Amino acid sequence: MRKHPVLLGIVLLFILGGALYISFYKAGLNFEHDGGFSLRDKIGVVCVEGMIADSRDITEQLDEFGRDDSITAVVLRVDSPGGGVAASQEIYDAVIELKKTKKVVVSMGSVAASGGLLVACAADKIVANPGTITGSISAIMQFANFEELMKKIGMKSSVVKSGEYKDIGSPMRDMTPEEKVIIQELVDDIYNQFVDVIVKDRKLPREKVVEIADGRVFSGRKAKELGLVDQLGDLTAAAKLAGSLAGKTGKFDLVYPSPKRSSFVDYFLEGAASHFSAALREKMESTTGLNYLYYPAR
Repeated sequence: MRKHPVLLGIVLLFILGGALYISFYKAGLNFEHDGGFSLRDKIGVVCVEGMIADSRDITEQLDEFGRDDSITAVVLRVDSPGGGVAASQEIYDAVIELKKTKKVVVSMGSVAASGGLLVACAADKIVANPGTITGSISAIMQFANFEELMKKIGMKSSVVKSGEYKDIGSPMRDMTPEEKVIIQELVDDIYNQFVDVIVKDRKLPREKVVEIADGRVFSGRKAKELGLVDQLGDLTAAAKLAGSLAGKTGKFDLVYPSPKRSSFVDYFLEGAASHFSAALREKMESTTGLNYLYYPAR
């Protein structure tokens, strides 16, 4: 090495650079999820966009920020008409869990209705734009009926079942009065679970909630008057509020979840498959299943 001082210098520089990188990384102060460099407070942002059909990605992102000590607080950006009951409830539960370690504020986008509102209720505070479409406190279950179409094309359906109600909701026939009672009881139970959440988290009298929980929607400004929203503002306002709740008043950086690393081919194939399955699932969910979902102009 003495004969090669330049080589020795390069090696030492690499060692020093590596040590500095590791120290900064472990301190959790300097490197953001997107690779940027900052000493400011970090506000994590998790987006709930489109119809809620699956909760896995969102709950994983919430968990990621919950374990990241460099994240001061979290903003949940909700721009969704709602969706599946179970998926909405799973995201709600994940936000409740995150609140044990971080302050969480919801920022409502263009639409945050039905299941989108349910998810929002788990946060410490809710911020909506004056023109946000929200509300739609309700549950819905829809069934198609192809019986007349089958008759026109000369097709018949045969069913062998183990119980009287095994094919309840079949598209091949009308529901019986008894079946409609069963489905109505199911929808009412799911609806009451929604109402229970609003009453508990928004601290509103049940009578007041039931009065407005008939599927109608409200603007963000009206929702604030009704107690469904805490303040009016955009994403930046929600982030400032989240930082303030966490005891921070200085400047901050918005940090989004780390993208999953994969090769270009994997990314292309996974993206195509993901979009296809999501579109198919959304189409199926929109016509069948039990949903907390706002249906505009259908």
